[in-house]
Amino acid sequence: MKVFLTGATGFIGSAIVPELINAGHQVLGLTRSAAGAQSLIAAGAKAHRGDLEDLESLRQGAAQSDGVIHCAFNHDFSNFAANCELDRRVIEAIGSMLVGSDRPLLITSGTGFGSGVPGQPAMEENLDLNHPNPRKTSEEAGIFVMDRGVNVSVVRLPQVHDPFKQGLVSPLIQVAREKSISAYVGTGANRWPAAHVSDVARLYRLALEKQEAGSRYHAVAEEGIPARDIAEVIGRGLKVPVVSFSPEEAAAHFGWLSMFVGLDLPASSVQTQERLGWHPTGPGLIADLEQMDYLAD
Repeated sequence: MKVFLTGATGFIGSAIVPELINAGHQVLGLTRSAAGAQSLIAAGAKAHRGDLEDLESLRQGAAQSDGVIHCAFNHDFSNFAANCELDRRVIEAIGSMLVGSDRPLLITSGTGFGSGVPGQPAMEENLDLNHPNPRKTSEEAGIFVMDRGVNVSVVRLPQVHDPFKQGLVSPLIQVAREKSISAYVGTGANRWPAAHVSDVARLYRLALEKQEAGSRYHAVAEEGIPARDIAEVIGRGLKVPVVSFSPEEAAAHFGWLSMFVGLDLPASSVQTQERLGWHPTGPGLIADLEQMDYLAD
């Protein structure tokens, strides 16, 4: 299969590229730069110049493909709502080239949108379109293009990690480094799900190959790691105190991260594992945090 991959030079995308190639697929990777193109070529992929703002470049990439994995996203949280609306336009643009075909489009969302009963793990069959997180536009756009005849499925991500990067935990580490305090909110019992980037890359491939329209998959290896455990391992790594802040104090300390740090977001992948035969084998989040070089910025 010739796969058009957005985010091909990013953290997750750069792990998906060899996963696809080693399984016998061809990869056409979206990149904005000459350096990105060279890295894709070195990895055995082909480069397609363009970016998320250039919708025509996305249409052209999709038109050349047998399937599309869209995992690019602008993570500038100072402009988060606008970036979520951009993702809607991106999905609709790519989907317009796949209407009426069986060519799969795999889009990306977050596990939080599968939350149902508070305190219970998010499930694949749930979709909360009343969720306050504007990233819901990605799943809304997926439904929009699916209703027009596109074979869409969704991969929902937790905190994706290796010893160098760990989703929202990475900016938490930066805050702890800057303020010489590793903090959590309240008792720190709220949980974040996680998965190693190698397991996530394999799930994207399996979901693409499954080509099951309307499916939602949770790339979750660990259902929920308590925030206090995360703060404590960061504190040990940076050799700084570990403290609790009240919800009222959190905004001043965490900045934009305060909208996430106190959330309880456990998520299940039982259905995903059964449907795809996907079984995570990578290190856990705490293990990767223990392996980090905390002296490196």
